[in-house]
Amino acid sequence: MDVRTPHFKDNARGAMADASLQEALTHIRRGFIDKRARAVDALPEFEALRDSSKAIKDHTLAHLDLYLEAFIERAEAAGSVVHIAETAADARDTIIGICREAGAKRITKGKSMISEEIDLNTHLAEAGFVPVETDLGEYIVQLRNETPSHIIAPAVHVTRDRIEQDFREKHRGLDPDRDLSDPKELLAEARTMLRGEYLAADVGLTGANFLIAETGSSVIVTNEGNGDLTQTLAPVHIVLASLDKLVPTLEDASQILRLLGRSATGQDMTVYTTFSTGPRRADDPDGPAACHVVILDNGRSSMLGTDYQDMLRCIRCGACMNHCPVYHEIGGHAYGWVYPGPMGAVLTPALVGVDQGGHLPNASTLCGRCEEVCPMKIPLPGMMRSWRRDEFERHLSPATVRWGLGVWAFFARRPRLYQAATRLAMRILGNLGARRGHLRRLPLAGGWTAERDLPAPAGATFQEQWAERERRR
Repeated sequence: MDVRTPHFKDNARGAMADASLQEALTHIRRGFIDKRARAVDALPEFEALRDSSKAIKDHTLAHLDLYLEAFIERAEAAGSVVHIAETAADARDTIIGICREAGAKRITKGKSMISEEIDLNTHLAEAGFVPVETDLGEYIVQLRNETPSHIIAPAVHVTRDRIEQDFREKHRGLDPDRDLSDPKELLAEARTMLRGEYLAADVGLTGANFLIAETGSSVIVTNEGNGDLTQTLAPVHIVLASLDKLVPTLEDASQILRLLGRSATGQDMTVYTTFSTGPRRADDPDGPAACHVVILDNGRSSMLGTDYQDMLRCIRCGACMNHCPVYHEIGGHAYGWVYPGPMGAVLTPALVGVDQGGHLPNASTLCGRCEEVCPMKIPLPGMMRSWRRDEFERHLSPATVRWGLGVWAFFARRPRLYQAATRLAMRILGNLGARRGHLRRLPLAGGWTAERDLPAPAGATFQEQWAERERRR
């Protein structure tokens, strides 16, 4: 796995200096935040659905082994072949083996963050296959030889002008005089290129938003219909999903779906919500001749029973990153791996280790917006604090951080000394910043003041101001 989270600070600086990226990120509020707010306000039972959906996922995780066995039994009864992959390498080897057995050459793919997690496209290409992304955003980033920067809008970092430029460079036979200034024309151009791929594909691979133990079904949600074409037109359909996608019943999946669309894109439901159970039956008009389900663990089972188990409730709606002030400034690529934003700051260290992903939970204001909007009520800020604690206890934090915390702890254990020191610091900083009202540079805080000014303190501590207020009463 190509994990570059240790370079987070450099990535973030580069992202903030990228004018094109900054322009693209301005569309997040209009495209996600405002739409979600309207959709939630229009559903009076939204909060009640959050509570019950959280309970569904907690129950499933508490009995994950039983529901996994039930899913395998029902899926195989419906004609699917189920494969359990403990690691990313196991999943890749399984999928490559299926493709070779099918004599495949071209593979169409619906959007799947799990396939990104295991770097599937690279390994398929090395094995001699041609993977083609069919989700519009994934198709765009594949043309650009990039990875997704968002889990539901992979190309949110790319402006329309850049997309037009990429199409003109990569699409052979495109009329140079064709007007692509209208987004609808860009979509039509991409659709034209992809239609032939669906028909030529030997294998179609999709992810899964849910795996339903009751029926052995997989569920995908899309707004383009590409997932349906991917899994019905190719002779072989492969479902790739992580084991935390399990839910007990159809009713459970239907209930959580009412949260998913509203939280992700502000829709009551996505345009296409597709339930698939096994390969084509004798009286079916279409569908694949064979269906394989690859269920990936890749470290998730080790999260059970830990401080990070709640992260396995995630339904990949992207609401946390849509509302995250850090993500708004730097986008997704700065996080250095597959999962950006607050959910990535928790999940990445769990999957690759805090030694590799420790920068991410530190890149948070802990403002709480992510937990506030999470449809599954995942306590993301609390888990980021837990990762910071784990990092500190394992002596992985920078020496300056450990030294600074040590100094603070020394004073914090001595209240009178702490109060005296803070009174002195507030008076000095208040005097230094009195003329301008802010401090442009601050000793031992260069990482903060290098990017922003610090408002000058009032000259008195909070406790002093409170005591003075009480005296005036």
